[in-house]
Amino acid sequence: MSQASVKVGLVTDQTGPLSFLGIANANLARMVVDETNAAGGLLGRRIELITEDSATDDTVAAAKAAKLVQGDRVDVIFGGIYSSTRLAIKGPAVVQGKTLYIYPEQYEGEESDPLIFCTGPVPAQQVDSLIPWLMKHTDARTFYLPSADYIWPHVMNKRVRAAVSAHGGAIVGEDYFPVDHADYRSTVDKIMSSGAQVVFNTTVPPGVAPFLQQLFDAGFTKRGGRIVCTYFEENFASLLPAEHVEGLYSCLDYYQAVSDPFSTALLRRYDERFPGSAKFTAGSASTGLYRGLKLWEAAVREAGTFDQVAVIRALDHARIAEGPGGAAEMVPGQHHLRMNMYIGQVQGGQMKVVESLGMIDPDERVQSAQQSRRHP
Repeated sequence: MSQASVKVGLVTDQTGPLSFLGIANANLARMVVDETNAAGGLLGRRIELITEDSATDDTVAAAKAAKLVQGDRVDVIFGGIYSSTRLAIKGPAVVQGKTLYIYPEQYEGEESDPLIFCTGPVPAQQVDSLIPWLMKHTDARTFYLPSADYIWPHVMNKRVRAAVSAHGGAIVGEDYFPVDHADYRSTVDKIMSSGAQVVFNTTVPPGVAPFLQQLFDAGFTKRGGRIVCTYFEENFASLLPAEHVEGLYSCLDYYQAVSDPFSTALLRRYDERFPGSAKFTAGSASTGLYRGLKLWEAAVREAGTFDQVAVIRALDHARIAEGPGGAAEMVPGQHHLRMNMYIGQVQGGQMKVVESLGMIDPDERVQSAQQSRRHP
């Protein structure tokens, strides 16, 4: 690898309320890049990973993205957990910087830009599968929607309302709060008095912990209520009191209980290199980041060049035969992935897979044929 290195930028929350997720992303990216470099690099060039801490602050994320594009001149940017952080990165990286951006987190969908690819699940892969399954298996018909007040919960709840209504159910309440809200007693009282059978939660850290505690203290699950939180996985299960989340359902592209040989070996390599609390999970965006890095590598190899237009052309139909949770492939024109999905449930403090849903399409809009070139 005698040529100059190719620069890859990562913006992730290594400090602040989402640090337990962002640290896992930084770990995973380092592991993947190191393994690629050890195998000879990419087109004979070493990958140089430049990781920036967005500190769970969108203003910081925007500044770090600008630094990566304008200062470091990276070929591609990865990262972001909150949807608002994606938008903060998008401004300097994509709108101004005309740089390829791969967003790895499960999110509300509807991102449509020639320079952005998304490698986590979207509502068609989560809500549209989970809601009918839950209503069939639990006979639940009434739902309450406590939510953080930003784009992801608003779009998710629109999809939930449609799915619940289509299957004969009803939404009995819907409330929105700042992400750091801590006193949910009024909403919990409304949940209890409404007779809601399901709480479909889209509150997020740091507000999710006090919400789940107050819901538990009110006796919601003790009376037979069900909790759904699509992003919930092993990181959250290990951080929150087990009794607060027992029985909770989620729907993601991977759980550590998925036992195909590749997923098992990948998890073992991660745990051996990064033992501790920052777990390799789907809700953290680590699985989407793995797919994003490997799909980008596959696109570069197919293109035979790092030229952005050629890479985007190849990335539009890129696929990986193996990944966390199974194979994945870009749906041509949509810039989103067809991938395996799973329904998980907290049982005895552990995430268990209760249903393997198979490969599900993202059902996102087809992108414009336009492809933006980088500024010289």
